[in-house]
Amino acid sequence: MDTTIAFAGGGLDRADHIRGDADKLGSLMNWRARLLRLEGIDPVIAPDGGLDWGTLADADPEAELVFLGLSEDGRGCFAQVTPSIIGSVAPPNPRLWAAMGSLTPGDLSIYGGARSLVDWHARHRFCARCGSGTKLAKGGWQRSCTNEVCKAEHFPRVDPVTIMTVECEGELLLGRQPRFPPRRYSALAGFVEPGEGLEDAVRREVQEEAGVKVGEVRYVASQPWPFPSSLMIACHAFTTQREITIDATELDDARWFTREEVRYAMTGAEDGAFIAPPPFAVAHHLLKWWLSR
Repeated sequence: MDTTIAFAGGGLDRADHIRGDADKLGSLMNWRARLLRLEGIDPVIAPDGGLDWGTLADADPEAELVFLGLSEDGRGCFAQVTPSIIGSVAPPNPRLWAAMGSLTPGDLSIYGGARSLVDWHARHRFCARCGSGTKLAKGGWQRSCTNEVCKAEHFPRVDPVTIMTVECEGELLLGRQPRFPPRRYSALAGFVEPGEGLEDAVRREVQEEAGVKVGEVRYVASQPWPFPSSLMIACHAFTTQREITIDATELDDARWFTREEVRYAMTGAEDGAFIAPPPFAVAHHLLKWWLSR
């Protein structure tokens, strides 16, 4: 599997040992510290095409500072949760993917982590247990309830999602959602539910969306997906059933594709049987992995 999956691979030393040490964390908040510039929760791109960094002097005085980690030269790196994004609903930014296309894998990983973390803080201002306000703790990797009776601790959430290709007699089952661009097909996907293992989730989602019962399930790779904060768990499943029954509330279509059709679509051609998922999606790497087997 290709290791250059978008948003994965790291980029900073997350320095967990510093998060809970107020003195060490405070010592990093100096003139050398870097502040990741964001427009809301979207990246600001520097003239060289990378992430744009400022200093803590650029921070909003009323913002909460989130510790992202340490740079290679030991400087503290931070992002800010500004009052303007709390309680707001940002419309989709059509320029977002084009902007992120200029980022290196390391920068994309830094931005993805920062986006998820900042967005979580903006959306979790109150305790889910008692409803009291919460405050930032451990450098932004925790929020604590301010109610002295409750004192609940809340941590950034990650939602697991299985995304899977299904193989039968050398062909691949792919589907298209209503929101996809015309003629694009991709791997089926769905959230893991409480009380489910990954294999259970794969089997349930494939049967629910396409009416296909699968047997063996193999794990292939994973991808952090900061929209808002999912972990895409890529799997490959096998079946002997070719009959498809589509859940029209989930999919516009689902069909079997030959290896030759998948291979041609992965060249980027738009005149084949379908248009492949884009390179920044783990589904693209899942198809690439299948072709290499």
